[in-house]
Amino acid sequence: MRKKDKNVRIGDRKIRPESLMMSFGYRAELSEGAIKCPIFQTATFAFEKAEDGKRFFQFALGEREPGPSESAGLIYSRINNPDVEILEDRLTLWDDAETCCVFASGMAAIATTALQHLGPGDLLFHSEPLYGGTEYLFKHVLPRYGINTVGFQAGKSGAYIEDVLRKTGNASRLKMIFIETPANPTNALVDIGDCAEIARKYSRPDCRVPVVVDNTFLGPLFQHPMKHGADIVIYSATKYIGGHSDVVAGVCLGYEEWVEPVRGLRSFLGTTCSPWDCWLLLRSLETLKLRMTCQMKNAQRVADFLTTHPKVERVYYLGRIERDDPQYAVFEKQCEGTGGIIAFDIRGGEKEAFKWLNALELVHIAVSLGGTESLAQHPASMTHADVSPEDRKHQGIGDNMIRLSVGVEHPDDLIADLQQAFDAV
Repeated sequence: MRKKDKNVRIGDRKIRPESLMMSFGYRAELSEGAIKCPIFQTATFAFEKAEDGKRFFQFALGEREPGPSESAGLIYSRINNPDVEILEDRLTLWDDAETCCVFASGMAAIATTALQHLGPGDLLFHSEPLYGGTEYLFKHVLPRYGINTVGFQAGKSGAYIEDVLRKTGNASRLKMIFIETPANPTNALVDIGDCAEIARKYSRPDCRVPVVVDNTFLGPLFQHPMKHGADIVIYSATKYIGGHSDVVAGVCLGYEEWVEPVRGLRSFLGTTCSPWDCWLLLRSLETLKLRMTCQMKNAQRVADFLTTHPKVERVYYLGRIERDDPQYAVFEKQCEGTGGIIAFDIRGGEKEAFKWLNALELVHIAVSLGGTESLAQHPASMTHADVSPEDRKHQGIGDNMIRLSVGVEHPDDLIADLQQAFDAV
């Protein structure tokens, strides 16, 4: 695979990721001096010689690695493309990952990763709650291929997690630990370090157990799972990485030994991100820190407002965790910010939740998150509608829960909209 030197310096100063989002991995002289990377909207690439085509396919199929003076070459946009490769190079910077591959959606990233590293009889041990699409994949699709899946509740201790694993009676078949932290939509945290210890403990000489972290809610700015023992980091790039609600994409990054096999399967499943979508994401990365910082500051203001509102029963936000809550220690250890996602329980049930949602004027009723505009949705009937009522209750997703993705609007305007919606309930 290609390697880029991420240790970019000016004198003795190492340049930070946000300063490299405009240039890293791109050479303007190869594109007529264009200051921005062009869109390489092509299906296939011409070879100068037949021998080049043979060599490039050998590289792509893993038959041999490129030598010091050789380029991996470009073949076909399902396999590689300049926009794809530049985006992947830049995404490695935030998490200090060895390698990265981008996908047509977050679910494509999760599914391709799972299918590469799991097989019949294996146990996938995962946190709950999960994003509804991930939950469906794990509970209804993977079992068709003989893959066993067992969940454990987010927000619990490492001892609890290991106890659940032992009680499966199938710990000897553990093949992957998959966690979503913070959890969607409750913001419950899972201790990445605890899961990494469990993974090491239950690894066998012939089978290392990877820890896979869906980092969509906080990353890539406010949480870096690889620092805490994760092997693979997953993103729905549709969310904060894209940030404008105009592109659907996914990311899998981490250590080469785990991510490169996923890249190989990606080529054959055809789940690669398109050049146009990669170009949109390259645009978005330039403002990632600005957007996420603004959204976090706005969310803090909104959470403060909700916490004291008489029509709100409970607020689920990382910035409102009490110091005596066991979750606070996890937050302090692995989170570098509070993020822009808030969930809250309105007093009442679905009827009151729908009245509140329908009264919103500035905030849109829509699923997804991380965009510049603020969005609100009802998890029990929308993103988590395919989760059974019993499981939703166990996971803390009630009919009165509303999830907010806070955007970049003026916080006073957002609060005014939320207040007038409460007045309508």
